[in-house]
Amino acid sequence: MTDPQIALMMLGLFICFVFLGFPIAFTLMAMGIGFGYYAYFDARRMWRAFDRLDETAGSWDQWSTWFEGFFNNRIFDLFVNQTFTVMSNEVLTAVPLFLFMGYIVERANIVDRLFSTLNIASKNIPGSMGVAALITCALFATATGIVGAVVTLMGLLALPAMLKARYNPSFASGIICAGGTLGILIPPSIMLIVYAAASNVSIVRLYAGALLPGLTLVGLYLVYVMGRSILQPSAAPRPTADEVPDVPAGRLLWMIITSFLPLAFLILAVLGSILFGLATPTEAASIGALGGIFLAVIYRAMTWQRLRESVYLTVRTTAMVCWLFVGSYTFSAVFSYLGGEHVISEFVQGMNLTPIQFLIMAQVIIFLLGWPLEWSEIIIIFVPIFLPLLQFFEIDPLFFGILVALNLQTSFLTPPMAMSAYYLKGIAPPEVRLTQIFAGVMPFLACVIISMILMYLFPQIVFYLPEMFYGS
Repeated sequence: MTDPQIALMMLGLFICFVFLGFPIAFTLMAMGIGFGYYAYFDARRMWRAFDRLDETAGSWDQWSTWFEGFFNNRIFDLFVNQTFTVMSNEVLTAVPLFLFMGYIVERANIVDRLFSTLNIASKNIPGSMGVAALITCALFATATGIVGAVVTLMGLLALPAMLKARYNPSFASGIICAGGTLGILIPPSIMLIVYAAASNVSIVRLYAGALLPGLTLVGLYLVYVMGRSILQPSAAPRPTADEVPDVPAGRLLWMIITSFLPLAFLILAVLGSILFGLATPTEAASIGALGGIFLAVIYRAMTWQRLRESVYLTVRTTAMVCWLFVGSYTFSAVFSYLGGEHVISEFVQGMNLTPIQFLIMAQVIIFLLGWPLEWSEIIIIFVPIFLPLLQFFEIDPLFFGILVALNLQTSFLTPPMAMSAYYLKGIAPPEVRLTQIFAGVMPFLACVIISMILMYLFPQIVFYLPEMFYGS
């Protein structure tokens, strides 16, 4: 077999192992080192070590000489260097800080106050409880960026209240599932940090580029929720006085000040300091983590147990991301050295695709990968395969990254592997069936597709803010 054929076999075996359920990070590392041993094997270096073995035969040194001959392969140097590169990456330093901010905010009892306040403030709007749940999801998802946490917490908080208010179970479930995934796209998104580290695109420009598409998607969601509430009042009945009590204007203003403004100020402070160049993403994430602790203390929700849980979850998630990067860098270096990347590049270029056709093909592949894989695995492992082709098709990596972030919304919403639906089903009342949740997310899936089409037709939705803030 030729080296490129071995590279393609390497990729095929990896996909097989993924579907068999092997841990992805360690599979990447094992296959990278295994195939890399073959790729970087130097017989002369091996035999030089074994010549020394003959000279020291019968002595204790023969074992050390044998090990020296076995490990005398550049793949081990590559693995160590890639590990050091990942651990010293300044962009990835922001990941644990944003994660810690999210986990602290999740445990600060802010969300229940926020939902109650928005529910009262929007009671005269069609689908008021759905609108309140969606805005709460958007703010909470922006603060945490952790889909499972947002969907689970909002499912425990908002879904029972919406069902009690006679909302259609499918409609209510769709609102929570769709709103919970917004943290992938809206800054400060952890996914965009990971994409920036994988693609060498400025994280500041990515955040600026993602802001308008994120707000566009939230706007489409709100239009759908209010439009359906008007056209089908039975799906979202107006709340009664018992369900949403009348509150004096002064008290409502105080509720907004104490529940909505602190979280909104924290998000705007973190995001604004990044966009206006007042702080690096790492420095802003540090401010956000400190602000999350301050909010938890102010709301009297900070306990030693919650702090310990937040630190543990932060370390666990950060370790997963970093080891995925180490495995991916090692795997991709060997794959490229064997010529696999060149084969894929030549194959795609030989298809004579237009840039739009290439974008659609890439997004369809990422959409399908979103069924069995998490977003982190797609961004770290598979997106780098497409990145070298962007220059050939004259596609801006910034635009491609925002498209991917939008596309990954669908991976959480598309049956049969819609993870947000399974998160919600795990904590929903027994009468809410999985098929109802699947039916409820489909209109929101259509909103995501519409927003992607709008980006294809009007790319300035992505480029306007980066060009305004930082130039072309």
